[in-house]
Amino acid sequence: MTVGPGDSGLDLDRQDRASTIAFEWARRTFGNRAGGSGLPVLGTGGFFANLMDFAGTTIAMTSDGIGTKVELAERTGVYHTLGFDLMAMVVDDLAAAGCEPVNVTNILDVDAADAAVVDDLMRGLHDAAAVARVAVVGGEIAELGDRIGGWGTGMHFNWCATAIGVLPPGREPLDGRRVEPGDVVVALRSDGFRSNGFSLVRRVMAAAFGPDWHQEPFGDGTWGRVLLTPSRIYAPLVVDLLHAEVDLTGAAHVTGGGVPRNLARLLRASGLGADLDALFPPHPFMGELMRVGQIPAEQAYRLWNMGNGMLLTMPPEGVDACLEAAATRGDPARVAGRVTTDPVIELRTGEGEELAFPGGRQ
Repeated sequence: MTVGPGDSGLDLDRQDRASTIAFEWARRTFGNRAGGSGLPVLGTGGFFANLMDFAGTTIAMTSDGIGTKVELAERTGVYHTLGFDLMAMVVDDLAAAGCEPVNVTNILDVDAADAAVVDDLMRGLHDAAAVARVAVVGGEIAELGDRIGGWGTGMHFNWCATAIGVLPPGREPLDGRRVEPGDVVVALRSDGFRSNGFSLVRRVMAAAFGPDWHQEPFGDGTWGRVLLTPSRIYAPLVVDLLHAEVDLTGAAHVTGGGVPRNLARLLRASGLGADLDALFPPHPFMGELMRVGQIPAEQAYRLWNMGNGMLLTMPPEGVDACLEAAATRGDPARVAGRVTTDPVIELRTGEGEELAFPGGRQ
């Protein structure tokens, strides 16, 4: 069974076009705050969160959700881990912009509320907030009836969040302008798929194992539990590195678009590229999904993080402090490559295959 690009459920070019249209309409509203608080800070387009000026204080804001990973919870009956996925999607975007996350709100759209499931979800969000060092300051549960669907007979839902953060006075945002040739790229290990690429994951699983694919054995458990692996939250490490004055020049949160598109987003300001010859290899279950679905490495690296959840750039003299801080926190990290003048992202896969993607000049 081969799952081609058109079968993945994700057309990244189509999504980019839609995002560009949406941002253009949003950009036209920026003038509404001219001369007042909340005026957006226009950077290079490399931001992973939106920055705004509030009388000299720079506040960042971002919104995201966990998408169709919800179905893994519906299939397994395990809900409390999703809070880590939701938290990671928003606070790690703030950290990638060089901002310290402080507050989160969330909205839970359901068909019919189930108090026990809501309790599991919010317990997980509470635990994730402790890791991220943020306060959950608001939210809403909206019952939308048959406008919300899902798998099985339990509560079906979509879950999204908005987070705000602060850029400390005197600190430049990590928008890519300070990235230079020769900067080292440090990769932070991902525990699983995080909250991206599950449309393709589900299609591969269903084609290979049928409608109850989540019960199929894998390793010491099932595919359902493996794919539900919660997201690691990187924001505290990044914030601590910045507080310790480790000279981070950039950060790329590896979500939709995988390593090449998210790193290219960071490198857009400089028009540079990177040689990534020592990324973390993909987890065995990622390799098995590629094998089962006959998914080429080029497609897999454009859709999934392939074991790398965040990339940090810094001068060589900052690497030791970065790796030491990561080890202290229990966050696996390694030198993955270097920034180059050639505007191409060259990437070596876990199997040794050489891939090339557009760099900062796009």
